[in-house]
Amino acid sequence: MLSITSQYLARYRRLAGDRSDTLLPVTGAQRRFVLVRSLDPTGRPDLVPMFFAFPSATIDPERLRAAARRLASRHTALRSRPTVVRGTPVLSVAADPDIGLTRPARVPGESPADALRRELASWDAHGPALRLFLVHDEEREEDVLAVVLDHAVCDGRSLARIVDELGAAYAEEAGGSLPAPGETEAELTAYRDAVLGQLAAEEKAETPRAAAYWADRLRTLRTHAPAPRPARVPDGARPSGAAQARLPAHDGGVSFPGLLDACRSAARELYGPDRTVPLGYPWGSRPAGAEPVVGCFLNTLVFPVDTGHASASGTGTGPGTGPGTGPEATADAWWDDLDRADVPFDAVVAAVRSAGSGWTGGLDGLLTVDDDTRRPPLVLDGVEGREVHVDGRPVRGPFAVSVTQGAEIRLRMVWDRTVLDDETAHRAFDALTQALRPSDHPVP
Repeated sequence: MLSITSQYLARYRRLAGDRSDTLLPVTGAQRRFVLVRSLDPTGRPDLVPMFFAFPSATIDPERLRAAARRLASRHTALRSRPTVVRGTPVLSVAADPDIGLTRPARVPGESPADALRRELASWDAHGPALRLFLVHDEEREEDVLAVVLDHAVCDGRSLARIVDELGAAYAEEAGGSLPAPGETEAELTAYRDAVLGQLAAEEKAETPRAAAYWADRLRTLRTHAPAPRPARVPDGARPSGAAQARLPAHDGGVSFPGLLDACRSAARELYGPDRTVPLGYPWGSRPAGAEPVVGCFLNTLVFPVDTGHASASGTGTGPGTGPGTGPEATADAWWDDLDRADVPFDAVVAAVRSAGSGWTGGLDGLLTVDDDTRRPPLVLDGVEGREVHVDGRPVRGPFAVSVTQGAEIRLRMVWDRTVLDDETAHRAFDALTQALRPSDHPVP
């Protein structure tokens, strides 16, 4: 039987025909985002927003709009729109990117953050994948710029490059031209080759042996988060909650298995002990030999977080019954997972389902990790923007943890208030924070 990737490629090739310059294939990671969106009753995409505050009157809107258009013209993914054609996820490539700069009109009593939340909540999936929003904050005498991308065209590793190149494009002459047609065609070819290389790696990884591994590894998973209850959120309240903390840095940083174990503490508070909770995290890299194109190439891996009090974070054999306990067992299991990291998410779910599991692919939590040195500030004409957060936006999963490591550990957690109440979420965040304090968390 053909693998999911092989079936997808066959459908794409029949669909694209001689339109391979305007309809491009998508990676397994992009396929997941497009399909999740199609299952959302509102059609809401996953967005990646970055917010930067600049002193008032620093930003020239027309110059910024032109810079964003030049940036999108140089990257196929940024001038493409994720869509589904005859049941097949693809990227529809625009010849001329229509990148606008929206300046939201605020209603009386509305804060700048409220205005930005409103704009993102009304995101039209049929528009460009890259958009800019600019709102004035009279109280702080600042302008807040939102650079927002559809997650299906950009993973976290592309953000630093996008920020850097947007600043560079802004520094060009105001009348700077778009790339020559030859440059655009060359980049499109490089992007298509990178995606096809990624799909080749995923096709190769989808072996019966890998399917059996993931079926056994994740067979005890169940989705433990309660069903969303919109009535839980009072009228006018924000749909999500947030908490953050800054912690002393560990020598060399916290290992990824250490972060997984810390998330176990949070999951136990949220869902109770003796559960095996599906926690998703992005992982991967560009295909070997591919050009460093901007796009979405990080797969979503699933870690079965065992919330038992004495065992490690799951080994695929049920809570508390793994062959070892503690950070070393977590690390060993995680390294084994990485050996099969190229198997796309939908193929993993299919393998687990075929083994008789009731898990349908829902994630009870998400973990993202960043390096402070990989997050350059946005600089416009020599002025450095201050990165800010706009909380209270809708979140896709019940809870999500983001960790930025550098001179200190910056820890954030957001949660869906229709699923989790604030009191429980804050207890979970406290447990997460405690687990990451240097004195309490040895690095394996």
